[in-house]
Amino acid sequence: MIIRVDDPADERLDAFRWRERQLANVAQRREKIGAGMFVAEGDLVVGRALDAGCDTVALLCDDRHGTDLVGRVGVDTPVYVGNEALRKEVTGLGVPLSATGLFRRPALLSPDAMLRTSRFVVTMEAVDNPTNLGAIVRSAAALGWDGLLLDSTSADPLARRALRVSMGTGLSLPFSRLGQGEDVVTALHRHGFVTCALTPDGAATDISAVSVPHDAKVAVLLGSERTGLSPAALSSARHTVRIPMHAGTDSLNVGAAAAIALQLLGPNSR
Repeated sequence: MIIRVDDPADERLDAFRWRERQLANVAQRREKIGAGMFVAEGDLVVGRALDAGCDTVALLCDDRHGTDLVGRVGVDTPVYVGNEALRKEVTGLGVPLSATGLFRRPALLSPDAMLRTSRFVVTMEAVDNPTNLGAIVRSAAALGWDGLLLDSTSADPLARRALRVSMGTGLSLPFSRLGQGEDVVTALHRHGFVTCALTPDGAATDISAVSVPHDAKVAVLLGSERTGLSPAALSSARHTVRIPMHAGTDSLNVGAAAAIALQLLGPNSR
């Protein structure tokens, strides 16, 4: 139902002001207010959340998008409509988005459940920058990868910035997260994945020379921007692979490196 709002301090809009610590899973955060929800920013991301069947808590829109979207949510779901200045103040963004949505988080798959049903999995270790994670998720979805496995220190695919950068594509990509201390490579090998760890190390195999059986389940391992993958992950992966560099450059941003690796090792290479 459409509800017009004129006061940016209206308590009904408080949820749109919440930050990540207030929105994330109770099990992972100390602040419990609003836990178990995420915010989708922009009409495209909101539309993809609705397409993915996410449970809508509330929307905040301009007049046109409020009218367009009210028919896509439950009859009792509030669709708040406000002017440009109100939307800008409430969301705290520099631009007044035409649509912002508050959604309940889908149940998180267990690692085993996700790995059983996926063939091409992007695995991240200590990728804690939401912008990098969002870029990786967008590439993974675009290039046909069908799963995302995160360690306990990586960023949240449903964080505001990650969703903005991924353009909401992560909402259709199954993901799971390992608990603290759980070994990424062990979990992948248990499910029969050929593991390819990305590294700038000159001793690693040129990515164009990596041989992976046509029918293999493949996992690409990506590490943090500063330190890369842990020695344990590098030593236990089936392949360590590098992207050749030129002009004295030693490495690429992890988002750019991921896009290259996912194209060369994923479904498009089969």
